[in-house]
Amino acid sequence: MDIVIHHNPDCGTSRNVLKIIRDAGYDPTVIAYLDTGWTRPQLLALFAAAGLRPRDALRSQRSPAQELGLLEDGVSDEVILEHMLLHPILVNRPIVACRNGVRLCRPSGAVLDLLDTWPKGPWVKEDGQILIDADGAKVGD
Repeated sequence: MDIVIHHNPDCGTSRNVLKIIRDAGYDPTVIAYLDTGWTRPQLLALFAAAGLRPRDALRSQRSPAQELGLLEDGVSDEVILEHMLLHPILVNRPIVACRNGVRLCRPSGAVLDLLDTWPKGPWVKEDGQILIDADGAKVGD
């Protein structure tokens, strides 16, 4: 299965999702969106496929969203989208796309809903939280 992950290597959730995908046996295409940036058609397609509006995908923590006034009531999705194109860090991460769908994988366990096979358990996230137990059942997010 072809998998694409829009990845931020500085983000623990993004690192966990990428590791889950790889530990499940997949070789994903990794897009470092902070380096490549976004295009309007790309973001619109990802958001539509994931059932998201730009506001839903807006990264509000550790981003310039507050300073840019994007967290205020009444800011349109178009304005948010324009800022996302100028400041790629404003898009929450990671976004994973594959034949089973497109999803903003926060929390990291959300990626399991997209995968046909999971990593062998027990599988533990960077922070020590168990995501998959020894029997292969999901126990966390």
